[in-house]
Amino acid sequence: MSETLFWWILAGVLVALELVSGSFYLLMLALGAAAAAVGAWLGIPLAAQIVLAAAVGGGAVWLWHQKKGPREAHATPSEATDPNQLDVGATVLVAEWQADGHTRVHYRGSDWTARLADGAAEQTGPHRIVAVEANHLVITPR
Repeated sequence: MSETLFWWILAGVLVALELVSGSFYLLMLALGAAAAAVGAWLGIPLAAQIVLAAAVGGGAVWLWHQKKGPREAHATPSEATDPNQLDVGATVLVAEWQADGHTRVHYRGSDWTARLADGAAEQTGPHRIVAVEANHLVITPR
């Protein structure tokens, strides 16, 4: 197997792993492997290809970390992003209400228990998520 083909296969494997894991850093490393593949195609020695892959991939990871890392690293607990806030604003469909004022809605691939926000009227149809309390959605009619 040629060195060029090896580097392209490595870049492809890193991209595939990124698609499975969702880690953007693997794309940066794939850039390094692609740079080494171009270097191999140009005929530079193997040691220089490895240095090129490390420099481009490592440099891209470092730059991405510098761009994204400091805001999250210095956040206080009150400033940290609440993962439940990602659900706020999403739409769910209410088919019926139970006598206790709760309903079951299908959201993100599973069924959730939901309740109306204070002051909202029970009705069927589309509702907007306004909060997440433990494993319950708080919703209002759209």
